[in-house]
Amino acid sequence: MSERAAPFYCPYCGDEDLRPSETGGHGAWECASCRRAFAVKFLGLLSAPSIPPGGSTNDHQE
Repeated sequence: MSERAAPFYCPYCGDEDLRPSETGGHGAWECASCRRAFAVKFLGLLSAPSIPPGGSTNDHQE
């Protein structure tokens, strides 16, 4: 099993200077650029989309 994924950039300012938060708990990160703290949480897997008869998942009709 590999290590857990880390965010590549701050969702607020886009900077890449992120550090794990020592006070925020599991999944918490701090941006050194904009000084914001945020958390990343895995919610689960989505179910596979069902394919209707005809084989197209496109809801767009012409």
